[in-house]
Amino acid sequence: MSKTYEQLIPRAEREKFEKALGMDSGYVLDFSDKTVNEFFYDALKIDPEVESRYFNGRGTSKAKRLRSFIERAPAPVVARLLRELWDYRSSNGSSGSVADEPAIQGSYFITVGRFEGVSQDIDTSAFETFEPSETLDELVASIRRDLDAKKPHAALDRLHTYCMKRFASLVRKHGGGECGHDDPLHSRVGRYVKLLGTQRNLTQMSERIIKSSISVFESMNDLRNNKSLAHDNPDLVDPDEARFIFDSVTAILRFIKSVDGRAFED
Repeated sequence: MSKTYEQLIPRAEREKFEKALGMDSGYVLDFSDKTVNEFFYDALKIDPEVESRYFNGRGTSKAKRLRSFIERAPAPVVARLLRELWDYRSSNGSSGSVADEPAIQGSYFITVGRFEGVSQDIDTSAFETFEPSETLDELVASIRRDLDAKKPHAALDRLHTYCMKRFASLVRKHGGGECGHDDPLHSRVGRYVKLLGTQRNLTQMSERIIKSSISVFESMNDLRNNKSLAHDNPDLVDPDEARFIFDSVTAILRFIKSVDGRAFED
């Protein structure tokens, strides 16, 4: 079970932490609802309207949404956000009294350091059994087993297989017909992107993100064939790079799931 905000930031640090960000009255620094959303996107490329699961656990005030994000988001992402918030605070003259400032800053960065030192599991929520299939059930389960065992490099071949199945399903779901057995992954992604473009109006930002993903998935073909356990390859992707690849691909899958749900609702 994941830790709560109160468990992640002990009481001894929490008062100074919230004072540093002006959270006692429900606000965060001088942000409005609009500018705090813009800040999250500029700092982390996270749109609170899209990734709402990070923000909806505690209430609607800006302080409550930040507390929810801290307890739900991956620790390295939280650490990056906290550093960006401090930089914003410093550059906008939001510091407290001169007497309190050294203690507040010292405590604040003890909290940041705690998040930077936490090793989080890879988020597996993007992997779902999107249609009835025993093969798909086992594929998803096997990916999760390797990720839980901290072996993302061992699961890269099945990440490719999952994406092949996922985009074939999306193309079929939206009237694009069946993908051929030999159609490469990026071709399937391209067909899906075309369906999105022709059937629904997307924001310019969403369209750019989805189109740019085609090249990412094209690179996965070579990685799967020459750097994974799909074949007897002498050189595999090292675990740190494999984790980065998983994080990047699953972020795209989550984004596409969100856009697909909004774009094709009846």
